[in-house]
Amino acid sequence: MAHKNSIKKNLFYSLGYHILEIILPLITAPYIARVLGANGSGIYSKTHAFAQYFYLFSMLGVKNYGNRAVARVRDDLHELSKTFWEVYTFQFLTGLVLSSFYIIYCMTICKNDNYIYLLQSIYVFSGMLDINWACFGLEKFRFTTIRGMTIRILSAVAIFVFVKNANDLGLYTVIISLSILCSAIVAWPYILKHIIYVKPHWSGIKRHIKPNLILFLPIIAVSIYNLMDKIMLGYFSTNEEVAFYSNAEKIVTIPNTIILALDSVIMPRMSNLFAKKNKEDKIKYLMDNVMMFAMLMAAGMAFGVAGISDVFAPWFYGKEFIRCGYFILLLSPIILFRGWASVLRTQFIIPTGRDNIYVVSLAAGAVVNLIINALLIPGMQGVGAIIGTLFAEFAVCFIQFFWCRKYLDMKEYMINGMSFCVIGLLMFFLIEALSGISTKAVIVLGTQVLCGGIFYVVLACFYMIKIKKKPILVNEGLKMLKIKYRFK
Repeated sequence: MAHKNSIKKNLFYSLGYHILEIILPLITAPYIARVLGANGSGIYSKTHAFAQYFYLFSMLGVKNYGNRAVARVRDDLHELSKTFWEVYTFQFLTGLVLSSFYIIYCMTICKNDNYIYLLQSIYVFSGMLDINWACFGLEKFRFTTIRGMTIRILSAVAIFVFVKNANDLGLYTVIISLSILCSAIVAWPYILKHIIYVKPHWSGIKRHIKPNLILFLPIIAVSIYNLMDKIMLGYFSTNEEVAFYSNAEKIVTIPNTIILALDSVIMPRMSNLFAKKNKEDKIKYLMDNVMMFAMLMAAGMAFGVAGISDVFAPWFYGKEFIRCGYFILLLSPIILFRGWASVLRTQFIIPTGRDNIYVVSLAAGAVVNLIINALLIPGMQGVGAIIGTLFAEFAVCFIQFFWCRKYLDMKEYMINGMSFCVIGLLMFFLIEALSGISTKAVIVLGTQVLCGGIFYVVLACFYMIKIKKKPILVNEGLKMLKIKYRFK
């Protein structure tokens, strides 16, 4: 099975989908914040976080492992089909068990907000059917982009049409959960066109269990500081504090979706290159440029988000969410840590099978986060959760970079990263200086984004062209803009 998918074309589709993931929340989030209020938003966040644990257990490590496994055998139809059915059978069985446990919990143990918890079971159930990992392993980005865009747009329309007040929290939960379930279901007819049925046997299924579980451990570790903080906040604090923290986290997570778009495109290609033992210089060239892009984007977005946070939050979510701006400012450094670590992880650690680095680093981050959360959340509430998240993300990033120093040019990466951070810090001061130019938030934000963005791009391009003498990213940008000039 020949695959001639262009990385540039796949990146276009993946970026399109992830940009939609950015735009739609920017459209629906302020509406939901105002309609459901801080209390309703907090209830949804904590119930969804709890349901997500069951979803993660049903999926195990299949999103990363399945992607890699399919990418490695995609040129052989029989081996591809055999691998798919073996991996999916294991996923289905675990999903069935976890979905049953979740329903039992909702009907017997859950006391508060059990109606919303029960509605979240639709989301949990989708874990049995989600085979997007196969689409990514086959590099079928056009299909996933069009399908994802359609479903997300329809769900956004449904939110505006049907969710009208705080009493519609249940309806909002159903809309979001059904959109995720539909995304899983519609992938099946497409994938079945590219494989044949090969009856899975236990001996074949068994060979996938260990590597799947190994990649599942770091997912659980990440969930501790991505989900447990909301659950603990809900227990030790108020629904409103959960809403402030969750909405702040949504904003700082958005920039990483752009980097994630690149990750999802390059990861199967890197896995395929390593599996075929391609020349090291080709792998290094790709890795160096991906890391340069990640550090450029992460630094710019981290300092940019921090700069506009105090003006953005009350304008975007409403005056009830002023505290959210403070949370966004404090959380903004995780854009750096997550962005840098995710590229290193998805482009080198996972494709080369160095799963022990992945597991240990995220496990360490989880332990750090859990300890700090337990110590600080009861007294500091949302701020305590933020401190725990920051330390956890830094620990993960530091450990992964430290362990990979023997295989990659970490010194060069860190020089680039720190250089972009210095440029970002200068942009932050410029943005802050512009915060008082008007009493209208829209004018202030527009000016801050425009001036800050131009300032950062100009200095970053100067650094890559004149100082590093590596204008490839600049030239690629010019090519996308249909500008013929190229730097040498």
